[in-house]
Amino acid sequence: MDTFRLLEALVLGALLAGLLGLIGRNNLFLKALAMDVMGTAAVALFVLVAARSGLRTPIVANPDSLDTITAWADPIPQAVILTAIVIGLSIQALLLVVITRLSAVDPLLEALSFEQPEAIQEPPGPASAPVPAPTR
Repeated sequence: MDTFRLLEALVLGALLAGLLGLIGRNNLFLKALAMDVMGTAAVALFVLVAARSGLRTPIVANPDSLDTITAWADPIPQAVILTAIVIGLSIQALLLVVITRLSAVDPLLEALSFEQPEAIQEPPGPASAPVPAPTR
């Protein structure tokens, strides 16, 4: 079996595992973790596709060696993947902040409890404290 085919199968398996974790779990933290696994697998798949034409970095120190080396890695997907990694990290951080804030409402972080609006109660704090009547 070709090495690239084996790596593609492993990456697609990780992508499928992330998708099944996203669908099969009710806990919001586990869903975020499954999304992270899916994002990492997608990045790995694009890196594999970029490396299919070759593994050599397209940086040339000696211009005379251009004729001898033909297996160049494609630099365009590599640049796109660097951007995707940064965007994925930012989205993951934002998602974890939102999940942390939602843990004040439901510490178990079950997704079904957030789908029922009548079950959501305001957490105790200064925003929900009663306002005293003005005195004269």
